[in-house]
Amino acid sequence: MPSAGPLDDRPTSPAPAARPEDPGARRSRFRPEIEGLRGLAAVLVVIYHVWVGRVSGGVDVFFLLSGFLVVGMLVRSVERGGLRVAATWLRLFWRLLPTAGLVLLVSAVAAATLMSPLRWPQNIAEIVASAFFVENWRLAADAVDYYADNDAASVAQHFWSLSVQGQFYVVAPLLVLLVAVVARRLRADVRRVLLVVLVAVAAASLTYSVITTAVDQPFAYFDSLARAWEFAIGGVLGLTIDRIRLTRRLRVLLGWVGVLALVACGVVLDVGAGFPGYLALWPVAAAAAVVVAGSTGRGGVDRLLASRAGRYLGDISYPLYLWHWPVLILYLSYRERAEVGLVGGLGVVGLSVALAVTSHHLLERPARDVQPGGPPRWRPVALVAATLAPVLFVCLAWRAASDQRAGAYVDLRDPDHPGAVARLPGFVYGGAPGAPLRPSTLAVVDDWVEYQQDCVVPPERPNLELCTYVPAETPDRVITVVGDSHMQQFLPALEPLARERNWEIRTLIRPGCPFSTGSDANIGEVPCLEWNAAAIEHILAEPPDAVLVGATRDVRAGRTEETPLGFVEAWRRLDTGAVPVVALRDNPRFDWWPAECVETHGRGAPECELPRDELYAEPPYASMDVPGNVGFLDLTDHLCTEAVCPPEIGNVMVYLDDNHLSASYARSLAPVVSLLLPAALDR
Repeated sequence: MPSAGPLDDRPTSPAPAARPEDPGARRSRFRPEIEGLRGLAAVLVVIYHVWVGRVSGGVDVFFLLSGFLVVGMLVRSVERGGLRVAATWLRLFWRLLPTAGLVLLVSAVAAATLMSPLRWPQNIAEIVASAFFVENWRLAADAVDYYADNDAASVAQHFWSLSVQGQFYVVAPLLVLLVAVVARRLRADVRRVLLVVLVAVAAASLTYSVITTAVDQPFAYFDSLARAWEFAIGGVLGLTIDRIRLTRRLRVLLGWVGVLALVACGVVLDVGAGFPGYLALWPVAAAAAVVVAGSTGRGGVDRLLASRAGRYLGDISYPLYLWHWPVLILYLSYRERAEVGLVGGLGVVGLSVALAVTSHHLLERPARDVQPGGPPRWRPVALVAATLAPVLFVCLAWRAASDQRAGAYVDLRDPDHPGAVARLPGFVYGGAPGAPLRPSTLAVVDDWVEYQQDCVVPPERPNLELCTYVPAETPDRVITVVGDSHMQQFLPALEPLARERNWEIRTLIRPGCPFSTGSDANIGEVPCLEWNAAAIEHILAEPPDAVLVGATRDVRAGRTEETPLGFVEAWRRLDTGAVPVVALRDNPRFDWWPAECVETHGRGAPECELPRDELYAEPPYASMDVPGNVGFLDLTDHLCTEAVCPPEIGNVMVYLDDNHLSASYARSLAPVVSLLLPAALDR
């Protein structure tokens, strides 16, 4: 995950007050060491992203500094006689928008040109979300969406932190204004009342962050509420910094400890998997230590941070952060690599620095000369609109091109697209050689099965959702499909046979949770073990005529396919209720997206295929003690040829991502299943 972008406000809070015995300390409304701290945090973010593949904790530094600087500015506005919320919003966002708009615009054009069309929809959606400062909420939704797990990083993913910051910009002036109104009515000091409010916000948000991180860390990482405490602590620091009295020696020590702790944070802590939560106190405390240290004179870390180089790095830190991520992602996508390496990384960093310096001098600094409060007052508003309009226009045109590329889904009545039927013995016509793929490589990524129809929640087992996929008024048989998303994607293969024989197909589907007594997956709020236990109890209480489940998992190169003992134990549990089971052998898993490989290398490219004998051997359940209620359904011959497992069969795309069958190909399996399933049921 990327870290947050730096705050683009000049530090204007005063340094710690000087003590008479401390000639090295000074009071100043400009804090050059904060510029250097911001630059250091940005450099750490870039280095960790490019070479380490982890995040550094820089996001927490930037959030603390945002609270420190903005809250101080807002309070001073109130004390000077009034806070104009609309003007403040315009001023704050104008600091962000010109450079952000340019980066989004260039990123959109570059992604449309250099990235696979399969990545277009995600990039379009995230660029638009970033333009409206809601990218963090989009990523939070994807973090708990099982079907978005295979999304590769977009060129705008790092804008999530800017979105959180933008939301803080909206809320902070309103909060300070509300506190000011209440303080006047109570005839209390605004700073004191605001300090109490910020401490309460920090305590509540940190508690929420710890709990949410423990329950659902991917969501918490992007949740603004789980990050609010970092801004609040920065605000508390901004309100109390003048009251902190420390000796010069202690402040020197604080400064160095803070910088060293910040540099070590990403090495020592697993920032990506454990943040925000209580672990985020480390970088927040490190940054706070540097701020409290202030200007210490000779021997202090501030001499390094406030140097000419340090301050310039702080000046370009905002555009550097914005540019480095799309440059990195576009490089990896274009070169089809997972890592950049030393030389490639130097190229990424060099280009990012060049773009940052150029945009800083030619756009960012000139934009600051346009004062939101100066005449004519409409000009900043028009410039803000002009900043975002090109981005939205490009994304609209890009979306139209994406929809046009998507093409149609497969029509199984089309003889040019037989799909799995082409693998039936004696089949001669395998589809016209020049026929287009169905679904197209772009459309296939959305070819999921919609199974949630006529769903009910058993009152005695509220964790379950029992749905009817194929209804029948008086069914001759009731088949319940139980398990994870692989079973979900197999459902279209059952529909024609079910309608022909008056069967009812019901589903107990939980993505990421195969039917087993030993599953350790935990997708969502209810653990998989708990869900499976409830599913077994429900099936035994209201037994269908048969249950269809997965037989194996993890079919990868190296013959890693297995039938876990938990699978067999679950079948035994159903055997105690005399419930027949049909277990479906799993489909292959790739280390890449087959559709993207086809898009890049062309149809029939050997790079997109896996040798069959590297994936499949004797099925693992063949040598296991399997209960007598189980029959097996093995469709390997219809997912693979004799030699390879390809991304397309019969002009139909087999996979929608790296491991799920496309709904279209599953539908093409229907004639095959009609031949094989009855025998497995009636064995």
